[in-house]
Amino acid sequence: MRRPELPKNGKQRLTLRLCGPRGFCAGVDRAIQIVVLALKKYGPPVYVRHEIVHNRFVVEGLQARGAVFVKELDEIPPTRQPVIFSAHGVPKSVPQNAERLNLLYLDATCPLVSKVHKQAQRHFRHGRHVLLVGHAGHPEVVGTMGQLPAGAVTLIETEDDALRFDAAGRPLGYVTQTTLSVDDTAAILEMLRQRFSDIADPAAESICYATTNRQEVVKLAAPGTSHFLIVGAPNSSNSRRLVEVALRAGAPRAALVQGAADIPWHEIAPRPEKGQVVGLSAGASAPEILVEEIVAAFRERFDATIELAETVTENEVFPVMRELRGVELNSADMAFLNG
Repeated sequence: MRRPELPKNGKQRLTLRLCGPRGFCAGVDRAIQIVVLALKKYGPPVYVRHEIVHNRFVVEGLQARGAVFVKELDEIPPTRQPVIFSAHGVPKSVPQNAERLNLLYLDATCPLVSKVHKQAQRHFRHGRHVLLVGHAGHPEVVGTMGQLPAGAVTLIETEDDALRFDAAGRPLGYVTQTTLSVDDTAAILEMLRQRFSDIADPAAESICYATTNRQEVVKLAAPGTSHFLIVGAPNSSNSRRLVEVALRAGAPRAALVQGAADIPWHEIAPRPEKGQVVGLSAGASAPEILVEEIVAAFRERFDATIELAETVTENEVFPVMRELRGVELNSADMAFLNG
C-alpha cells in the first residue's frame, strides 16, 4: 500500500482545533490588574494573600515585579504597604484580621464570587440552612463558607453527599462554587430537588459565565479529536473541569498542561493515512502567551493547520476599585497584562 506523500517541509499534517473563548476571564484579568496597579501606585513590595489566581506563570511574573505572596497575614511584617486578597475570595475573618493588624488591604475577589457570598448570606437571612455545592479545601469554598457562622453551611461535593444529607426539618437554600462542571452540578442539584422540593434557588446562577462558556466550546470541539489539551495549573478547578468535559464529549485522551514542555508528544503519533486533530483550550486563569507557545511548538513539529471552534464572544469587564483608577501604566505593564 502506497503511503501518502509528506508535505514538502517533511512534517506530518495535523489540525489544531483552537477553542474560543479561552483563557483569562474578566475576574482573573481584574485581579491581576489590581496587583500591577498597586505596585505602580505604592511601589514594591505589595503583599498578596495566597496565589492571586491559580497560575504559576502569572504568580512568578508578579513576583518579578515586586509582589510577595504569603499564606497568612501574620507573615507580613509591620508595614504601610498594601496586602491584596486573591480572586477566589476570603472568609470574613481575613479582612477583620487585617484591620486588627492595621494593614491596608485591597480585595481582588471576583465580583461573581462576591455574588455567591451575597446569595449565601441572603439564604441565611431568610432562615435557611445553606448547601454549598463545591470541592472541599478550594479557596473559593473556604471563602464562601467563611461568610456565615460555623454550622450554617454544609458542603455537598457529590451526588452521594446529596443523597445522604439530612435536612432535619430545616428550610434549605443552595449556592455553588463558580468553577464547577455544569453537568456534574446539574446532577447534584437534581438529586437535591428530588429530595427537598422546596429548596430555594439562588437569585442568580452561581456557576460563572466564563466557566460555562469554556465548557460549552470544549464540548463542541472535542468530537473527532485524538487528543485534547487544556492549558492550566494543577490546582485550577475550572481547568481541571475542562479536561473532564473534553473526555466526556468524545476526546479519547485529554491532558492538563502548563506549557509546551508538559505535552505528551510521544502520544501524538503521526497518522498520515487520515491526519490528526488535536483540541486546545485554556482555563480562565491561563494567559494567552502560554497558548501561543503551544501553537508554536506544534508548528515546529507538524505541518499544523489552525481550525477555530468558537461559540460566543466575551466582552465583560470588571473595573478595579476606585483607589486604583487613574494609575498610569507603561508599555511593559500593558504587555504583561495583555500576555
